[in-house]
Amino acid sequence: MASSIDGIASGLQTKALIDQLMQVEARPQTLLKAKVNTTQGLVTPLQQLNTRLSSLTELATKTAKPAALDLYKASSSGDAAKATASSSARPGSLDFTVKQLAQSQSSVSAPLTSFPVQPSTLTLRTKDGTTTEVEITGSLDEVVAAVTKANVGITATKISVNKNADGEQQYRLQFTAKEPGAEHAFEVFRGTVDDIAAGTAIDFFAEPGAATVRAAQDAEVVLWGGTSAEQSVMSSSNTFAELLPGVDVTVNKVSVDPVSVTVAGDAEGTTAVAKELVDSLRSALSFISTNSAVTPGITATAKANAGKFVGDSMVRGIAQSVLSAATAPVDGRSTAEIGISLTRSGTVEFDEKKFTAALAANPDQIKEALTLISTRVAEAGKKGSDKFDGEVTRRIQSQESSIRSMNDRVADWGRSLDKRRATMERTYAALEVTLSKMQSQGNWLSSQIANIPSRSSY
Repeated sequence: MASSIDGIASGLQTKALIDQLMQVEARPQTLLKAKVNTTQGLVTPLQQLNTRLSSLTELATKTAKPAALDLYKASSSGDAAKATASSSARPGSLDFTVKQLAQSQSSVSAPLTSFPVQPSTLTLRTKDGTTTEVEITGSLDEVVAAVTKANVGITATKISVNKNADGEQQYRLQFTAKEPGAEHAFEVFRGTVDDIAAGTAIDFFAEPGAATVRAAQDAEVVLWGGTSAEQSVMSSSNTFAELLPGVDVTVNKVSVDPVSVTVAGDAEGTTAVAKELVDSLRSALSFISTNSAVTPGITATAKANAGKFVGDSMVRGIAQSVLSAATAPVDGRSTAEIGISLTRSGTVEFDEKKFTAALAANPDQIKEALTLISTRVAEAGKKGSDKFDGEVTRRIQSQESSIRSMNDRVADWGRSLDKRRATMERTYAALEVTLSKMQSQGNWLSSQIANIPSRSSY
């Protein structure tokens, strides 16, 4: 870019003059930038609307699926067991007693001051027959670290106990399975795997003073007790998965009296699904209403503030389509009868008490009605928000394409204006240089003329 010579010869404020001229030149670019901002101001709420419509469509589609409203809740007759129903649960009941809870094995060594020198190998053997040899040099802390490092599902802890007759501090090593259940039982031997095979290894927990204080065992429940069909069911944990179809039962304590688990329809769950659908619908409609409102000017000079969707027929059409889908009659009956009603403000309300009462009176009919409403809402929502050809999606894509095009034109204008400024600066710089030369020539001529002798001097 040429350097400007600001009024050295001409006395003009060249830089200020160029700035003013450039403001006039940049007027089209300024208008284009304002249009970009206006367009982006519409894209943002359209994207927010699309997000709400997508959420509504996804929820309605999920609710409209077959058996989506076949919700069931499991309950237990006492605190000895807790039942949890999944989406695949079906009505039914079962009585059982809890014979025993699952527990993990915990065994302790005899009192020790150090690990025995011979044999110096410790072998861990799990229930499945897997063996792990650990070399020990005499430190009990080394035993604890080695068992942890072996990573075979067993933890070791050094516990301080009484001193022996010689006044030496004694310790016991406690070995505990990380997981409950008979399958996680283990053995610990002093000796190698070959020693175990030869029968010369020493069972660490069979030595005098050692013991298994808690044996590994599975949880056990007894079904149909006292009858010819009596059967025990085992679980390595205290949770019995799928004891009934779609129902997990977790036992908490041994029970002599039978525990009854019952699976029945979940009216609260179905009501919650209906309420969630209406809430999502209200969110979308409320967003459209807010952005379609015109706020009057507060003072005489303040201008009215119009929402981004004012006069937008596409958005208005989507709102009407979704609203009609939710509130149009079902089999000739008003949706208000099941608690979904159209309000004066053009949105929907959910009457939980009315819906619950209708569901209790005729559950199959109400579920069918809710499924139909969900299907209609899903179709209307997809028409607006489908990620490929939804009306709002296409509008957003069109506006974003327009913004990209305008930004390209703004950038082109920027490059053109930079060239124009550079040209002006070179032109005015050349003008100042020319004027400076002319002033110098004028001064020289003046001095020459001043030195010409006048006639009176002759």
